[in-house]
Amino acid sequence: MASQARTSDRPDYTIEQNWAAYTPEEHALWRTLFERQAKILQGRACDEFLGGIAALAVTADGIPDFRRLNDVLDRATGWRIVAVPGLVPDDIFFAHLAARRFPATCFIRRPDQLDYIQEPDVFHDIFGHVPLLANPIFGDYMQAYGQGGLKALRLGALKNLARLYWYTVEFGLIRTGSGLRIYGSGIVSSKGESVYCLDSPVPNRIGFDLLRIMRTNYRIDRFQETYFVIDGFDALFEATRPDFTPYYSALRHLPELEPGAILPDDRVLHRGQGAMADA
Repeated sequence: MASQARTSDRPDYTIEQNWAAYTPEEHALWRTLFERQAKILQGRACDEFLGGIAALAVTADGIPDFRRLNDVLDRATGWRIVAVPGLVPDDIFFAHLAARRFPATCFIRRPDQLDYIQEPDVFHDIFGHVPLLANPIFGDYMQAYGQGGLKALRLGALKNLARLYWYTVEFGLIRTGSGLRIYGSGIVSSKGESVYCLDSPVPNRIGFDLLRIMRTNYRIDRFQETYFVIDGFDALFEATRPDFTPYYSALRHLPELEPGAILPDDRVLHRGQGAMADA
C-alpha cells in the first residue's frame, strides 16, 4: 500500500483511510505486532489500556477499519479517529485534539522496522493511543491538552507543553495497587521498551511533577532515561487543569534539565518485591 506517499489537499490535513487497499502482507504485519504486544503487556499495561483494547474489539485479525472503531469510540467518549498522511502541523494537531478528533496515520511500518520506527505508523497510533481514548477521564485530558496546545502556540511555549505530552501520553507510567503499570503509547507499542521501562535498573522513575516535566528535555532515538509516574488519571487531569500561563512565565527563568537528571526534591521510585514502591 502506497499510503506513505499520500497527501491531503484538505485544510485539516485529513484523508480517507481506504481500508480495502491494505494488502494481506500488511494485515499479517499488524498481526505479528499485535500478538507480540498482547503477550508482553499482560501484567505490564494498566487496566484502563487493556480495557480499552477489549471495549474497542481491537484484535490481531488485521489493521482495524477506522469507521468501525469510530462507531464504538464515539458512543463511549465522543472521540473519533481521523486519518492523516503523517505528521501534521502543530496547530492542526492541537485543533483536532481540542475537537475530540485523534489524527492517526494509515501506513504500517515495513518488516525491517518491526522493532523501531521513528515516525508514528498505524500500529503506534491505533494500538498505542486509541484504547485510552475510550476512558472518559483520559479522553478529557487529551481534549484539554489540545486546547492548551493552541494557547501554548500563541504564548511561544510549545516546547514546554510538548514535554508534557512526551512524558505522559507517549511514555507515562502509572502507580496501581499491583505496582507500576504502563499507559504511554510509545511504550505499549514497543516490545523492547515495554520490558525495559519496568524491569531495567537503568532509568529513573520519578513521581509526576508538572513544572519538573516541562523543564526536562527528551531523546527520540533511544529508550527513555527518565519516566514520570502518575498516581492516577484523575490526579493527572487535576494537576494539568489550571491555566498554564503563569507556569510558562516561571519556566522562562528556570534552567532546562537533561533527560537523566535527578534533583534533590524528586520523588524517586525504586523496584521492590515485584512492584514499584516509594524509595
